[in-house]
Formats: sequence, C-alpha cells, structure tokens
Amino acid sequence: METLNNMLLAVPKMATDDYVGFTFFVGCMAMMAASAFFFLSMNSFDTKWRTSILVSGLITFIAAVHYYYMRDYWASGNGSPVFFRYVDWILTVPLMCVEFYLILRAAGATKKLMWTLITASTVMLVTGYWGEGVDRDNAWLWGLFSGLAYFYIVYLIMFGEAKALATSAGGEVLKAHNILCKFVLIGWAIYPIGYMAGTA
Repeated sequence: METLNNMLLAVPKMATDDYVGFTFFVGCMAMMAASAFFFLSMNSFDTKWRTSILVSGLITFIAAVHYYYMRDYWASGNGSPVFFRYVDWILTVPLMCVEFYLILRAAGATKKLMWTLITASTVMLVTGYWGEGVDRDNAWLWGLFSGLAYFYIVYLIMFGEAKALATSAGGEVLKAHNILCKFVLIGWAIYPIGYMAGTA
C-alpha cells in the first residue's frame, strides 16, 4: 500500500484550468477503455477478424501508455511533448496501415500494399519529426515532405488500390474500410495543422 501511495504522490499535480493536461488524461482513459474492450471481446469475433481486433487493441494500448507519459511531461512544465508524440506515432501509425491490410486481405490485398502504406507513414513521421524536433530552421521543407507522404496515403486508401479492393469486396469490408478512411482523413488531418502551428 505504501508503494501505491508513493506512486500517487509522484504524479504531477494539474491545474484545474489545464485543458491540455486534461485532454491527455481523458485520452489516456479512453484508450485504456478501448484496449480493454478490444482484448476482452476478441474471442467473440469471427476468427478471420481476430488479428485485426488484436492490432486495434495494441494501437490503443500503446497510445494510452504514451498519453500517460505525455500528460506527466506536460504537467511537469516541460512544454509540448514532441518526442513522446512521435514515439507514439512511429508505433501506432504503421499499425494502422497494417489494419488496412488485415481488413482488405479478404478482398485480395497483398503485402506489397501493406508495406507501401507502412513506408509512406514512416516517411511522413520521420520527416515531420525532423522538421519539428531537429531542424526547425527548415521545418517548412520537412513539413512539405511529410505532407506529401500523408496525401499519398490518403490517395491510396481513398482513390487508389486500397479503395478498389474495398469496393470490389463490398459489404462489411467496404464499411470497415470507409470508417478507417474517415479516421485517417479527419484524425490524421490534425497532424499537419498542428505541425504548421507548432513550427510557425
């Protein structure tokens, strides 16, 4: 019990009007809840979808751990947790690309498509980090490379090979693909907006 008390005392205090810290806290709790849902309900899904559910649980669990660290980093007065954000993304974003492959595998998706998406996402993140965390004098150039990789991913999933496979499969595959596309288009769009604001 003493160890638990010491751990709780070590957690940095947050001001009641610290909306960024609050957002990290809520994000952490939401991701942990999603992870519990994915892991605990995995066996209720058809076997062909269980790997996809497992990967979803891994994505949300990794994000929850990083949100926890980002909240503490922020609450300690260290500013924006750029490094932790990119560590989180370099793990979770390629896993999201694996999700596209797992969903579209039933429609004939190849590992080549998966690796193309993973490579583009890695380029997006590495160049983004370089501009935001290392070479801020040329942030616009690194942001351009990062943005081009992002829009290439959007093209592949919304108009290219991935979309063609989802359309040919139809039904639940198309529905799942479209939901994931919306997440990438809307959720990931925050990234270039935040990048431009953070490097201005």
